[in-house]
Amino acid sequence: MDDDTARELVLEAAERLFYARGIHAVGMDDLRAEADISLKRIYRLFPSKDAIVGQVLIRLNRSWIQGMIDYGERADSPRDKLLAVYDFLEERFRDNDYRGCMFINSFGELGAAAPLVAEATRHHKESFQRYVTGLVYAANAPASLAPHLVLLAEGAQTTAGIFGDSNPAVQARAAAETLIDAALAPARV
Repeated sequence: MDDDTARELVLEAAERLFYARGIHAVGMDDLRAEADISLKRIYRLFPSKDAIVGQVLIRLNRSWIQGMIDYGERADSPRDKLLAVYDFLEERFRDNDYRGCMFINSFGELGAAAPLVAEATRHHKESFQRYVTGLVYAANAPASLAPHLVLLAEGAQTTAGIFGDSNPAVQARAAAETLIDAALAPARV
């Protein structure tokens, strides 16, 4: 097996285990067993567990943002693309294994003690903010709408992770729809 394949197997195993159990609860031996790759090879591919955590988050950011973009491309209008953010979240929350945003969970677990996690989490949240801001711009809505929509989505992720259901996405979508429609309504004199 070449190094790229081995690296991918380790990252896939790490993502599954970190998300299911938390980062501290997963040891390198757990990663070895899940990926079926020797510890010696894992350490040759990654200098530390922190490096694995950082790479998992970078990889997850790419797939999460791309998934949201792909989901939004199915929408017919700029308004519907904004609402598709919450439809995407609802679909994610319906997964029986949904335990909240992995970035928030990782930052909550390791925080400032792990600069790679803090940086990856900030990058992810900034990527999401840029994506929503772009959708707001495309809808010709005021820029001030974007942070409100982002906070609704962030709150929905946290709440869904705690309660284990998809209703927070439905509720956030309804609130977002109200905000979007108000922002797009013609000004009344």
